[in-house]
Amino acid sequence: MGAELVQDHDIDAIRVISDVSFGDLLTDPYPAFRRAREIAPIVRLDAANILIATRFEDIMAIERDPDTFSSENPQSLVNKVMGHTMMRKDGAAHAVERKAVDPALRPGVVKSCWGPRFEALFEEIMRDFEGNGEADLFTALAEPMAGRALVEVLGFQGVGWKDMARWSQALIDGAGNYSNDPEISRLAMEAAGEVEEAIDRVLPYHEKNPNSSVLSSMIHAEQPHDKAQMYANIKVAIGGGVNEPRDSILTMVLGLLENPDQLERVKSDPNLWPAAFEEAVRWISPIGMYPRRVAKDTVFSGVQLREGQQIGLCVSAANRDAARFDDPDRFDVFREKKSHLAFGAGSHFCAGTWVARHMVGRLVVPKLFERLPNLRLNDRDAVQIRGWVFRGPTTLPVAWDI
Repeated sequence: MGAELVQDHDIDAIRVISDVSFGDLLTDPYPAFRRAREIAPIVRLDAANILIATRFEDIMAIERDPDTFSSENPQSLVNKVMGHTMMRKDGAAHAVERKAVDPALRPGVVKSCWGPRFEALFEEIMRDFEGNGEADLFTALAEPMAGRALVEVLGFQGVGWKDMARWSQALIDGAGNYSNDPEISRLAMEAAGEVEEAIDRVLPYHEKNPNSSVLSSMIHAEQPHDKAQMYANIKVAIGGGVNEPRDSILTMVLGLLENPDQLERVKSDPNLWPAAFEEAVRWISPIGMYPRRVAKDTVFSGVQLREGQQIGLCVSAANRDAARFDDPDRFDVFREKKSHLAFGAGSHFCAGTWVARHMVGRLVVPKLFERLPNLRLNDRDAVQIRGWVFRGPTTLPVAWDI
């Protein structure tokens, strides 16, 4: 079966892709996304048991209409695992919580406060492996850098990056546990409990010592977070805060190494590093899909939708929409400058965007190429890229001259 028309009490006039397996999505979701874009504005993807939107302009239209396409979803697994996070709130409720978090993540704070700390972390991590001549950048650099940076930004103390990475994966797995696997649920709830304990341990310090961290910002905001809000929003920050910078580091390095002509031009003009970062997260978006709930019966671009249906906004698909980007499957730092959706859109635009842009695009990747002479892929066939809701390289073996 390919794409078919389904009409019943749950789904009206929605095309279905039924011959793509979940394994296909994890290995390479882009062929399925391409088909979905060609078929209809909203398509049901059987393997993931969800409706998806894949076109750039359709996703922008959905994000502009939160009254019809709501972030709020009482039945969400995210709520079960993490609590009622601001990611699952709209309007004033979302705005209040976002306002309490934003001061720690503004561009000026990122540059003046977090930038020097990130640079110190980078130096420590590089010293551990730069004399080896080869490494898997996933384990040697990207994951410890992302985890240690997140510990600093959130304001934890006595938490190691390995715990942060483990929490992140467990929370993400739990939030996507639609098969109700009891072991996944157990690990997710165990991680959630450990996060809450870590928050409780550090709260007295932040209460007495206002600082630039997210936890301090939550406590000292005009409308401070209560304990439940704090637990929930720190968990959701951990869920995405390791993956996004980790995967964008690896994707940016991979894109440049596979395109040496582009790499040389970027190295010769440091002002191009930010553009290389933006192209990397467009090309392979670390956070590729997030859901919205249809809040009322509606017809969207000619497709009948029913109240309560879930729609996955596949921003990774939209970022390869040929109607917006020329030759979209190609990594091209010098393509025409257009906004992408790697950080979402609207009021839910990723709060950590400026952290990722600075840490990855202005610090880690430029300095990596500066520090490691003749950095190159060690074995292109050994590079693995996985995922569709979250996607990025899971191995990146490289070598350099010593």
